[in-house]
Amino acid sequence: MREKMAKGAGFIAALDQSGGSTPKALALYGVDAAQYGSEEEMFDEIQRMRARIILADDFTSKKVIGAILFERTLGESIEGRKVADYLWNVKGVVPFLKIDKGLEDQANGVQLMKPIPGLAATLAKAEGVFGTKERSVIHEANAEGIAAVVAQQFDVAREVIAAGMVPIVEPEVNIHSATKAEAEEMLKAEILKHLDTLGEGQDVMLKLTIPSVANLYDELADHPRVVRVVALSGGYSTDEACDLLSRNGKMIASFSRALTEGLSKQQSDSEFNAALGGNIDKIYRASL
Repeated sequence: MREKMAKGAGFIAALDQSGGSTPKALALYGVDAAQYGSEEEMFDEIQRMRARIILADDFTSKKVIGAILFERTLGESIEGRKVADYLWNVKGVVPFLKIDKGLEDQANGVQLMKPIPGLAATLAKAEGVFGTKERSVIHEANAEGIAAVVAQQFDVAREVIAAGMVPIVEPEVNIHSATKAEAEEMLKAEILKHLDTLGEGQDVMLKLTIPSVANLYDELADHPRVVRVVALSGGYSTDEACDLLSRNGKMIASFSRALTEGLSKQQSDSEFNAALGGNIDKIYRASL
């Protein structure tokens, strides 16, 4: 799994829609809230969507090298096998687990992660999972706020590393921020400071907004403690995200909304597979 993450050609599929993001994801997929009557039914719908994506012919390790899952998904099955097991042992795709519990209210231009109760237990039961993903958001070039985001991210990362897993540190920068470029410079400096405190074997991945200045994060990608730098789509369309990503030679994609753009529950399997295959191909080529 580590070899594939460090050197594999392709991208990471973000299939980690959680309670807060699921209704929007389902709406884009053509499933209105009126079509499910409870949270249980909502999660069943999103799992069927995930399974349809994972089972598609083009969803293979030739182009998709990893997939991020929601915690609940670990207990779900595809063709009689647990999802993480199916991804790795059938599809050859490395599984990751989203562990954050959402965001705090904005303060100092950022949103920190909410506390993550029971993290040790969650990590202990994540059988067959290579790593984790945890997201914060930066809205402004606020030095104090950005320092707090990165410090919190690396505190969680150390706990994940201690459990024998590789964390994806994700301090997203809002693509609509009026100070996006400045925030990204600050973020890079803070991340470098924390990377330099990690010892041999304490490795992380980074999931970052595609920067305003192309190749800004090359120094991070070259750091000995960084396995890979991946990019989030952040609200860009698939075409926009792929165009911007293609200008950054040391980043690969980890897209969610851009991956599922144009997919619909109402599509026939051939229509669905064609639309998904087109997205996968675009994102793959942008990640090379």
